[in-house]
Amino acid sequence: MFDFKLFIDNLKDNPEKKDIVEKYEKIIENLPGKFEDTKIYKEYLSLFNTTGIDLVLPEFIDEDFDWDLLLRLTIWSFSSTYVLEKADDWKYELVINVSAGDKHVAKKLSELWGFQIARMYEIYIEEQMNLEILASEDEKEMEIVNAQREANLNKWKLLIENLETEKLKKQAEEEKQKKLDDLMWQL
Repeated sequence: MFDFKLFIDNLKDNPEKKDIVEKYEKIIENLPGKFEDTKIYKEYLSLFNTTGIDLVLPEFIDEDFDWDLLLRLTIWSFSSTYVLEKADDWKYELVINVSAGDKHVAKKLSELWGFQIARMYEIYIEEQMNLEILASEDEKEMEIVNAQREANLNKWKLLIENLETEKLKKQAEEEKQKKLDDLMWQL
């Protein structure tokens, strides 16, 4: 399980990272004990409707991760992209794409180990804290960050609309097939 408070405490103890927490708390807000109580979550991440997105999860994960939060962090990230692939009628495979220089890596969530998943929370939350700081320090950066956030939100809304349309088509096909089957039995 990802522990936000422990993560913040570790950042504070890291000489190379402690300035992130100090700046964030000075400019944005005092960090609460839960990530869901931060400005970042309340004003942005909460806007992503993840209802009905059932992910294919790793089989051998002992930790109890907050998969909804991880999905929200992934779809909101500026440092990676994602694809939701249909795994079966009701589940989706989350594929995360990361690029650094000329290297590109795509990994399915279901293939990741617990330590990799825990690290993703850290990377994504640190990224968002840095973006929030950057946006608060410079008006031009704020415009860029807000435009990217809006683009991510619009992309997600479109994806959700497409998934809903796909589900409705499938249900209509199933109903049509059932009616045809019923008619065949009546003959």
